[in-house]
Amino acid sequence: MTLLSIQAPASVVMIRPHRFLPNPETAADNAFQRSAPCGGEGTAHSLAAAAHAEVTEAARVLSAAGVCVHLFDDHGERGTPDSVFPNNWFSTHPGGHVALYPMHNVNRRRERRADVIEMLKSEYRVQDVIDYSGLEHDDVFLEGTGAMVLDHIARIAYTARSRRADPVALERFCTHFNFEPICFDTADADGRPVYHTNVMMSVATEFALVGMNLIVDPKRRDDIHRRLTETGRTVIALQNAQIASFAGNALELSGRDGRVLALSRRAFERLTHQQRELIERSAQLLPLEVPTIEMAGGSVRCMLAGIHLARR
Repeated sequence: MTLLSIQAPASVVMIRPHRFLPNPETAADNAFQRSAPCGGEGTAHSLAAAAHAEVTEAARVLSAAGVCVHLFDDHGERGTPDSVFPNNWFSTHPGGHVALYPMHNVNRRRERRADVIEMLKSEYRVQDVIDYSGLEHDDVFLEGTGAMVLDHIARIAYTARSRRADPVALERFCTHFNFEPICFDTADADGRPVYHTNVMMSVATEFALVGMNLIVDPKRRDDIHRRLTETGRTVIALQNAQIASFAGNALELSGRDGRVLALSRRAFERLTHQQRELIERSAQLLPLEVPTIEMAGGSVRCMLAGIHLARR
């Protein structure tokens, strides 16, 4: 197993929330989201405290594995309940490029932070920042590496169609960053489209976790399988129940002793023994305890904004 991979960043940005709450503005199209229990201010405080502790511990575990974690705090003064998911508003790319994305829900637009971008510029080689956020004024949205799952090796942007992944914004991103868009329709057991591609798909260096059953068109399903295997990857098909437990919401990272696959404890427990064996041929499984954060409809991959930039 090679230690370094363009697909597996060695550094991440994480946001530690102080006022975490499942976002009422995003619940309409996020089937993974659960409402916060009713119980007044005390319940809200305990939810926020639990989420704060989960991010703190997840950052510690990742750091112990040799992943560089840039941890920022969000005190919630601007009303940003989903700030724990920074991968939706920015991404980084080899060659010194950063992208800022247009967000569908108004309160998620407030998550963009100048201090995060300034940190990237001070510690990494950043050549330019391409800002797509102005597309919000035209109701055009593309929620970063939630909407797109990027294959940095084959230069493919896998994208499940949704109102959070507008084809106009996707085309602009792919033109700027030299990716080929591969779009597809999805449907869960109730016929609802998947809100973000990264809850059903994770592309690592030598394998890919994919909820194949969610891809509506059988021909498109076969095309995606073929494109993944062309790069030598093993395709690990996830069942709907595994997707519902966030088994697709994982991110491969480069640690001190090789590659790791960061995922939630809930997702890890849903993987079969055979699936774990296939993953561990090239990456160590690294489960993180984030049950409170998963109430917001995202999991570990959503919490990690990978840094694909060279150090200064």
